[in-house]
Amino acid sequence: MEIRGAYTALITPFRNDEVDVQALKALVERQIAGGIHGLVPCGTTGEAATMSEAEQLLVIRTVVEAADGRVPIIAGTGSNDTKKTIAYTRKVAQIEGVHAALVVVPYYNKPDQEGLYRHFTSVADQGNLPVVLYNVPGRTVTSLTPATVGRLAPHENIVAIKEATGDLKFDTEVIAEVGEQLSVLSGDDFTTFPLIACGGNGCISVVSNLDPAAMSQLCEAALNGDYARARQLHLKIQPLARALFSAPNPMPTKTIAAMLDWCAPEVRGPLYEASDAQRAKLGEVLKDYNFEG
Repeated sequence: MEIRGAYTALITPFRNDEVDVQALKALVERQIAGGIHGLVPCGTTGEAATMSEAEQLLVIRTVVEAADGRVPIIAGTGSNDTKKTIAYTRKVAQIEGVHAALVVVPYYNKPDQEGLYRHFTSVADQGNLPVVLYNVPGRTVTSLTPATVGRLAPHENIVAIKEATGDLKFDTEVIAEVGEQLSVLSGDDFTTFPLIACGGNGCISVVSNLDPAAMSQLCEAALNGDYARARQLHLKIQPLARALFSAPNPMPTKTIAAMLDWCAPEVRGPLYEASDAQRAKLGEVLKDYNFEG
């Protein structure tokens, strides 16, 4: 399975504390119309950590149904428990139309590198889906090392890594370790263009929730060697990216999406909706941003 281009880490729209299925379907249509290359439901941006398993499965099924085979779907299935991750990944694998599982580095337990190697190998061996490693030490504390990623890369069922350290030195070490064995995807909108320029393959993006056209075109330009166009788009998205990470993700993204009448601004606790001051600042960003790709 080759993973290239811009994939959106989809927000999960809620209304009255329930998944807003109709809004979610509309978001998927908007993404595909914007030229996005793939969708990632139930990741960090999708607030999977505060959803029940039944809600997560509803979201994944809804995204698969709405996408209708037009783009690949990578579903978040990871947890801090190897046995639980395997069982849930196997359950998601039964949903026809899911192409891969996004599996986060186990949080809280703080495993060492051997523990991480065993965890990801076990999920890849037994989960019945291709695995995308998800390295995000800002949330998990523990980080994969480039050497461990290189050790995992030959596994036939491990196909990519979402690398969300935002550290280009680290990223380039990962790229050097894996060669062409894995797709290396930026999990940080700020580093998508430079990571591709260093040999990466794309991104899993938050910004593309709002501007799938810019992110997909940025990745296409960079992957095709049109660095002038990619640089232009990279600079274009920076103010929006800064705004979307000005408060805990995905609160700013949902706030702007609500301003656009795409969904309600609801987030799950311990996150909370934007204050009047935050909404005003995000409204200024929205006013100044050009959504034409």
